[in-house]
Amino acid sequence: MDIIDISVQYCPNPDCPDYGKAGSDNIGIHSRKEKRFICRTCGKTFAATYGTPLYRRHLDHQLIAWIISLLSNGCPPQAIVATFEVDPRTVEDLWRASGQHCQQVHEEKIQKGQLALGQVQTDELRHKIQGAVLWIAMAIAVPTRLWLGAAVSLHRDKALILRLVDKVKAAAARCRSLLLCFDGLSAYISTCRQVFRTPVHTGKPGRPRLVPWPDVHLGQVIKQYAQRRVVGVERRVVQGSAAIVAQLLRATQNGGVLNTAFIERLIATFRSRLALRVRRTRHLARKTERVEWALYLVGAVYNFCTYHDALRQPLYIVYRHRPVRRWVERTPAMAAGPTDHRWTVLELLMYKVPPAVPHKAGG
Repeated sequence: MDIIDISVQYCPNPDCPDYGKAGSDNIGIHSRKEKRFICRTCGKTFAATYGTPLYRRHLDHQLIAWIISLLSNGCPPQAIVATFEVDPRTVEDLWRASGQHCQQVHEEKIQKGQLALGQVQTDELRHKIQGAVLWIAMAIAVPTRLWLGAAVSLHRDKALILRLVDKVKAAAARCRSLLLCFDGLSAYISTCRQVFRTPVHTGKPGRPRLVPWPDVHLGQVIKQYAQRRVVGVERRVVQGSAAIVAQLLRATQNGGVLNTAFIERLIATFRSRLALRVRRTRHLARKTERVEWALYLVGAVYNFCTYHDALRQPLYIVYRHRPVRRWVERTPAMAAGPTDHRWTVLELLMYKVPPAVPHKAGG
């Protein structure tokens, strides 16, 4: 990635009229050697890494990318400290800053994408932290294997599910059919019906009428256990048409029945990549916030930087007068549409999310 890329730069001066406007004509190169830009509107100069986890870091950028890549794939921080001979506090701070940055990138690229999700599966992960149990709810778009985000709470209740479903709604395109599959937790049904509504403003005083989204179908998969083993599965459509649900299943997972297999596989991937999940070690988290930014670090690398075998597409070419099949690899973000190429970890860390520009009253 070219670090001297004007198209992604914005003026960081809050008092500047062009504050936060990425790709504006007011940005120019101040020094190629020092990798600094200048805002022609206010005259302020700033570093190319401003607004990224690499800002004011004395380590080499590629070394930082290697550290973050190892952390996002479950490597223990102690192994990184011993291998690269860096301070443990530096690794911890890089982990925190990168996780917060990846959460901002996720919100910018995924939750504002208005994507055609097709089918979404949700599930919860029970996670042990120091002195308590944490519940992590996650969602995945089945056709593209796109991770849609996570919600973290000390309780497995409606508030946790509400936060997760809000993330799914933010990423979903309203005009497309959507199938949501979840387990036997009753909070999902009422929460989905509550969230997937749009207010209709008529100009009259009072609360506007909330109209449910069309073509939102809910499927529930209830597993029956005996001696901690699954002995039966009950599948039912709790909202929508069974015929349309069958069509969505054929379109998103090549047929089959209602299931939560895709989100369960994704949770298994997160289990293997989260060093915090390792038991009886010093990786055990003490704060909820640490678990959340660790999740978004793993999720962003999974979405933008990792090829998925199920998403590759065949490409037929002629080689020596014979048709030959090759494969085009894709990441979940490439399949869903937010990007057209696989990002490197350094490119992920260098992606600049423009700040929210406050609305100014008056003309």
